[in-house]
Amino acid sequence: MHDILINWAPQETRVAIVENGAVQELHIERTLERGLVGNIYLGKVARVLPGMQSAFIDVGLERAAFLHVADLHGAGHQHGHPARSDVAVPVPIERQVFEGQTLMVQVIKDPIGTKGARLSTQISIAGRMLVFLPQDTHIGISQKIGSHETREQLRSRMQKLTATSDGSGTGGFILRTNAEDASDEELADDIAYLRKTWNAIRAHGMAQPTGTLLHEDLNLAERVLRDLANEATQSVRIDSKLQFDALKAFGETFTPGSTAKLELYKGERPIFDLFGIEEEIARALARRVDLKSGGYLIIDQTEALTTVDVNTGGFVGARNFDDTIFKTNLEAAGAIARQLRLRNLGGIIIVDFIDMVREEHQQAVLGEFRKQLAKDRTKTTVSGFTQLGLVEMTRKRTRESLAHMLCQPCPTCEGRGQVKTARSVCYDILREILREARQFNPKEFRVVASAAVVEMLLDEESQHLAGLSDFIGKPVSLSAEPSFSPEQYDIVLM
Repeated sequence: MHDILINWAPQETRVAIVENGAVQELHIERTLERGLVGNIYLGKVARVLPGMQSAFIDVGLERAAFLHVADLHGAGHQHGHPARSDVAVPVPIERQVFEGQTLMVQVIKDPIGTKGARLSTQISIAGRMLVFLPQDTHIGISQKIGSHETREQLRSRMQKLTATSDGSGTGGFILRTNAEDASDEELADDIAYLRKTWNAIRAHGMAQPTGTLLHEDLNLAERVLRDLANEATQSVRIDSKLQFDALKAFGETFTPGSTAKLELYKGERPIFDLFGIEEEIARALARRVDLKSGGYLIIDQTEALTTVDVNTGGFVGARNFDDTIFKTNLEAAGAIARQLRLRNLGGIIIVDFIDMVREEHQQAVLGEFRKQLAKDRTKTTVSGFTQLGLVEMTRKRTRESLAHMLCQPCPTCEGRGQVKTARSVCYDILREILREARQFNPKEFRVVASAAVVEMLLDEESQHLAGLSDFIGKPVSLSAEPSFSPEQYDIVLM
C-alpha cells in the first residue's frame, strides 16, 4: 500500500509516492516547463531530409520538431505499434510529405538537451481506461492484462460498445491495464469522452493556422488520479483547497474510483516537510547513496549512460567476506531499483555489483534486482552478468531526469566535476606570459587571477615568477580578482 502526496504551487506541482515510509517516486511539473508529450499540434513541414528519412516540422516551439518515417501513420505500423521485421519497408518519407505541407502531429518524446521534440502523425488520446486511436479501427489490449481468455472477453465487449455507444464515429481503442475490471458503463463513458475530445480537436484544427496547439495533455495533478492512483493507493493528499476542488470535479467526471481517496491536507507544516521529502530530494541529487548496512552506492550520470558502483564501505557484519559481499549486493539491488525510479534515470545503465565468487549468489542478486524493478511503471530490460561482472540494463527514457530538471552544470568546472589546481594555473600563466613576450613589447605584464593563484605566485612560485621576469626583461605585477573562478585569469599588457 502507498500514499500519494501532492504539493501544489502556482509555479510548480510536486508529487511523491510514499511506500512504507520511504519515497519511491518523485514527479515534478513546472508551469513554465510543462512536458509536451501527448500534445497535438497543427504543424507545417519545414524541411524533408531523405538521407535521414526524417522531416523537421514547425509546430510553434523554440526548436523545430522531428518526424521520422517510422512515425508516419500507416508507414510501417501495425495497429499503432512499430513495425515487425515481416512488415514491408515503409514508403520513403520524400514520397509521403513535402515542404510547406500542413500536418496534424502529436509529440511522443519531449525535447531533451539539444534535440527537438519527436513527433508522430499517429494520433492517440489517453482516457482513464482506454487510449483512442482515431485513425485506426482495431481493438488492442494491453499485454499486462491477464489470460488470453480475459483479453478475448474484453475485446468482444469493446466491439459491442464501440458499435453501439453513441454512433458518433469510428476509431480504434487500446485497453489499458486498469480496464481489466471495468464495467460496461465505465468503458462506455470513456469511449464517449474520448470521441467528444477528438471531435473538438478536429474542429479546432480546421479553423486554426499552423503552429497552433490543438490539444494539451492533462496536468500532473490530474494525471495522478488518472494514472498513479490505484487499488494499492490508500490516500491522495493535496495541500491546496483551490486545486482540491478542481481535482474533485475532474475526478467525479473521469475517475470516480480515485476521488474517494482524495484528501485536503490542512496541517500547518508543509506537506513535504511532514514526510521528510525535501531531505529525500536533496539525497536524490547526491552522487553517493548510503545503505543501511554501511555499504554505499556511487551514481554517475554521463551523456551516454548511467553507472552505479556498489561498495561495502564499513559493512563487516556477516560471518565471512563472501557473505558480507552477498548481503551488501542484495541490499544494493533494492536500493538501485528505488533510485532509478526516484531520480527518473533512463537509457543505458551499467551496475557494478561487488564481485561475487559463487554462481548462486550472482543469480540470487540478479533475481532480487529483477523483482525490485518489476515495481517500476517504466519499462526496463535487464541482461545477466557480463564477463567483467557488470549488469547491463536499459530503462525507457521519456522525460528529463530529476538532476537535469532541478540542476545545471557547475559554471566553475563546467560539469567536469573537478578544476585545475592553483599550481597548474600558475604554470599556465607563466607559459602564457612567455608566449606574449615573444610577440609583444609592453612596459609591464599584469596578471589578473583568483586570490588562490595570486597567493601561490607570491609565495611558493615567487622564484619561478622572478626568474621569468628576468628572462623576458619586463616586470610582472599581480592583481587578485575575487569574482574569478579558480581556472580564470587575464594577462594585461601595460
